[in-house]
Amino acid sequence: MTTKDYRKVLNQLRAKPVKMKKYLKHCSPKDRKYGLAKKKCSRCGRVGGHVSKYGLDFCRHCFREVAQSIGFKKYK
Repeated sequence: MTTKDYRKVLNQLRAKPVKMKKYLKHCSPKDRKYGLAKKKCSRCGRVGGHVSKYGLDFCRHCFREVAQSIGFKKYK
């Protein structure tokens, strides 16, 4: 059973608790401590173009959409 998105597999394995336990033991993705996959946009989940200043955690696209509503006057 190979898939890129492990959450799809977990939905399928809910009916089979023994196989789900084995899958979680051996195949669940590890928590990232550093690297590109650690920083994701809190709004859309994109990993590139990340704005983490002031604890925002937005990608540059989402930041441009919400900048005025969160109080930024000049954001270019």
